[in-house]
Amino acid sequence: MARFLLVHGSGHGAWCWRDVRPALAALGHEAEALDLPGSGDDKTPAGEVTLEGYARAILERLDTPSIVVGHSAGGCAIAQAAEIEPARIARLVYLCAYVPRPGVSLIEMRREAPEQPLAGKLETSPDGHAYRFSDAGIAQNLCADCPPEALAFAREKLGWQPIAPQSAPFEATGRGAGVPRSYILCENDRTIPPAHQRAMSAHFDPADMHSLPTGHSPFLAAPGALAALLDRIARG
Repeated sequence: MARFLLVHGSGHGAWCWRDVRPALAALGHEAEALDLPGSGDDKTPAGEVTLEGYARAILERLDTPSIVVGHSAGGCAIAQAAEIEPARIARLVYLCAYVPRPGVSLIEMRREAPEQPLAGKLETSPDGHAYRFSDAGIAQNLCADCPPEALAFAREKLGWQPIAPQSAPFEATGRGAGVPRSYILCENDRTIPPAHQRAMSAHFDPADMHSLPTGHSPFLAAPGALAALLDRIARG
């Protein structure tokens, strides 16, 4: 049995793993999810959220070495946690996620993508501290292949994403370099283009590369398949 900590991406919360957690439990694993600061039910003001704060929130939930899964923007958060206290992390799993580089922010990485499928589908808060996905962005990009009920659930739950942690450069200490890592590429992703996912994970060992025939939200579109793949990764 492995222990998983599931980390959400932009505008999401622990809620997005609702179907994956019981699927992993049925396979004999322990799975926990968290709300990052300023997301889900966490009420930290967007202007006070930092990338280091994300990393610290993840580490606080790791009382035993765990497989830490980061979806989308969550890839930067889990990588930053590994740079601080790698001993708490058994493996990093990037789920159609950003793989950060030293000194580069997530926003800068997003601009490097060969396509910008979210252009015109993000709304900025009046104070400039956060953004959220438009309804078109949710339906056409994030949840393009989700069942109607899951799409409605995501529409209800998706919220504001603090900008500061995504504009902050990734701080590499070198301590996380030895943490095992895997990448799950989503082949029909309309949010982070698959070509961009391949470029960001080009340095991964081929044995640690996996894929799913889904869009950007496999936890809602194909939770059973995602749990089965995580189970295979955990079993090595």
